[in-house]
Amino acid sequence: MTLVQTQPRPADGESVHRTVAEVMDAAGPQVCDDMSVEVALAVMAAARTGRLVVCDQDGQCTGLVTRTELAAVRDSSDYTDRVRLRDILGGPGSFASPVTTMAEAEHAMRTRRLGALPVVDEQGSALGILALSR
Repeated sequence: MTLVQTQPRPADGESVHRTVAEVMDAAGPQVCDDMSVEVALAVMAAARTGRLVVCDQDGQCTGLVTRTELAAVRDSSDYTDRVRLRDILGGPGSFASPVTTMAEAEHAMRTRRLGALPVVDEQGSALGILALSR
């Protein structure tokens, strides 16, 4: 759950009731989890983006990768061209529902030290990205 360009909290507590659907960015490029790190970096460069939504073969969102994460993997001594995005995502990812309140999302992201989170529907399809402003 990443909060992108969050608004200052109004004194009346409106942010407690706003949902992530009201402030999320478009999901942007979505790629399959069997994509290699090098190809994912090339997709990011072509799309001029710093992150990709990763989905499985059924189109369900499995996580989010950033250019920084992929570059670190590529530059590690353990890297081979056989490393796929699913290999670096690890366990189940963190996600937000479009009805999650901004207050809940911001708290969860700060607690988990996340800069961005995919927003998914009930079927697990990516709807957008929520990013914390720093």
